[in-house]
Amino acid sequence: MFKNIHHVAIIASNYEVSKSFYVDVLGFEVIRENYRIDRNSYKLDLKIGDSEIELFSFPNSPKRPSYPEACGLRHLCFKVDDIEAAVNMLKDKGIETEEIRLDEYTNTRFVFFRDPDGLPLELHE
Repeated sequence: MFKNIHHVAIIASNYEVSKSFYVDVLGFEVIRENYRIDRNSYKLDLKIGDSEIELFSFPNSPKRPSYPEACGLRHLCFKVDDIEAAVNMLKDKGIETEEIRLDEYTNTRFVFFRDPDGLPLELHE
């Protein structure tokens, strides 16, 4: 019945900053960009593998609860082939990451970083 995740939607506090982060820093491909005048809102569709990220802007959106851990979506995780190369690319672009860790259950490596609004993002090798 369920095949995969089609898209994930993110609301940005500063559309241009977040657009630059996801397109210029992370390298996601722009599918389409629309400004919805009736909502004073942008909607940017980005391609990542076979999935999409919808990046929205809405005026006066409330901050996302984070710590202590709030119920709901905890983080987004992106699969990478080489975690060191991905971390180095992020650091070269001024993005701080945590130290690479080893998942004790799967024996795979992962690392966390944040988008411009503090949304936790994970890389998983």
